[in-house]
Amino acid sequence: MNNIFETATLTELVNRINKLSPESKNEWGTMNVSQMLAHCCEPIEIALGDKTGKRTFMSLIFGKFAKNMVTGKEPFKKNLPTDPSFKIIDTREFNKEKDRLILLVTRLSKKGEVEMGNKVHPFFGKMTANEWSIAMVKHLDHHLKQFGA
Repeated sequence: MNNIFETATLTELVNRINKLSPESKNEWGTMNVSQMLAHCCEPIEIALGDKTGKRTFMSLIFGKFAKNMVTGKEPFKKNLPTDPSFKIIDTREFNKEKDRLILLVTRLSKKGEVEMGNKVHPFFGKMTANEWSIAMVKHLDHHLKQFGA
């Protein structure tokens, strides 16, 4: 699995994001490319601490199980349900969202493993830097493939 804290992975992700255009079509799902870019920003903002969420009773019960699925070796399946707080249904401007995603991915990569280690995710609970990396790379990879990048 690629490590988001390594320059090569950051470069690969940015190159794939830059392959997208406003005309990029989804191969599954309902989001358009601008909505997908905005959607991908949401969990990165959680990882960076720009946005927060509270642990709920459901996250305490199912969080560890879900974390194991998210950080496991299997790629995400197509058409998985989206957390309602990460659904983007309004119109978004492509270039603004693309630039925002590149900035956030770069910030996360530069933050590094030491700063990301043992941060608490609002649903999954305490996560190591490696778990954050796996979750972020898998999520980005899933949605970039969704749009052929």
